[in-house]
Amino acid sequence: MTTLATTEPAAPAAVKIVSGRTIGVGVLALVFAGLSLWMGLKVASGAQAVFKTYMIGEDVELDVPAKPVILVMAVLCLAVGALLLSDRTAKYFAMGASVAVIAFAIAFVCWSIAKPGVFLPVTATLNGALFLALPLILGSLCGVLCERSGVVNVAIEGQFLVGAFAGALIGTISASAWAGLIAGAAAGCLIGLLLAVLAIRYLVDQVVLGVVLNLLALGLTSFLYERIMQRAAEQFNSPPKLGNWTIPGLSKIPVIGPALFDQNIFTYIAVALVIIVYVGLFHTRWGLRTRAVGEHPAAADSVGIRVNWVRFRNVLMGGLVAGVGGAFFTIGSAIAFNKNMTVGKGFIALAVLIVGRWNPLGALAGALLFGFTDQLQIFLSSMPGGSPIPSQFLSMLPYVVTIFAVAGLVGKVRAPAADGVPYVKS
Repeated sequence: MTTLATTEPAAPAAVKIVSGRTIGVGVLALVFAGLSLWMGLKVASGAQAVFKTYMIGEDVELDVPAKPVILVMAVLCLAVGALLLSDRTAKYFAMGASVAVIAFAIAFVCWSIAKPGVFLPVTATLNGALFLALPLILGSLCGVLCERSGVVNVAIEGQFLVGAFAGALIGTISASAWAGLIAGAAAGCLIGLLLAVLAIRYLVDQVVLGVVLNLLALGLTSFLYERIMQRAAEQFNSPPKLGNWTIPGLSKIPVIGPALFDQNIFTYIAVALVIIVYVGLFHTRWGLRTRAVGEHPAAADSVGIRVNWVRFRNVLMGGLVAGVGGAFFTIGSAIAFNKNMTVGKGFIALAVLIVGRWNPLGALAGALLFGFTDQLQIFLSSMPGGSPIPSQFLSMLPYVVTIFAVAGLVGKVRAPAADGVPYVKS
């Protein structure tokens, strides 16, 4: 006797049930739509949002009708929210989330500057954003070099601190910003050496070790600052500044020229390192070995790769890069060293690393996102007439955006499989 089994038809392979993350971002887009609508209704009819930018040797003013633009952005956020909540394949998630964030940012900026006598200097804002992003770019590159080879580096904050201290001290004593830069890189490498020896050779827990190294750097630089720098600031804490390099022709490009090609030397160093690390990581033998060690060290060892040597070397290189990022705080800005002057930027660099999915180009994008929001809150806090938003909330803006990017926009991320796992050859 034959029995017929009845089963539900299988869902097509291409269909992916909408995820909770997609629903969450869809709801957030609707919240953005509601806030944009409220802002649009609050703006007076006829109010203009004024943008000034550099164009062909002179500043050009662009007047935008604030209310219509804000209402259009509200409708756009509403459409994105409806799309994300109804899209069962979730294939529009990345595009929809990006459109919603950009639309709300435009609405927020137009609402904030729709006042008589207030304008947003576009070129200066881009310039400031890049300037604020520089240490994050270098710190996240340090994280890429370490974590792609399987070593968690929580000590970027400490490397920033010792790099800033050594840059200021040696730069002042030698009256040479270049000597300060080299000293800062060497100091960051020294913290990297401690991390490599204790984590790779003696198998100390890498997260705990990173916290300890941060405290060591904070305590040591604070002690030396009080004993040496504070007592004779002119002799030991008056760092010179690495000047700007202007690239002829390119610096005259409208809008972006002054922001990209008339910059501090650290800008060119950071961009060059992003390119070098990206090409090296994905298009060279060294990069292949690094990724193999970070994903499956036993397999890498089986084909003759010296796992711990690769990790040791990469952690030292990461320390050099983070030390350069630390030197930026002093000789990159001609600012005297002060206790804990990096104020947690090393931990933000770790968040930027996750936003960028352990990829140098992604880390660059994440650092620029933080730098732009940081520069925007500085502008809004200091604009004529004051911001309609309390300064305390504006100060939170870069960190809220970073948390939102890590938790919502980047989606599911996976660190290298052997990240934080010591390797002992069997």
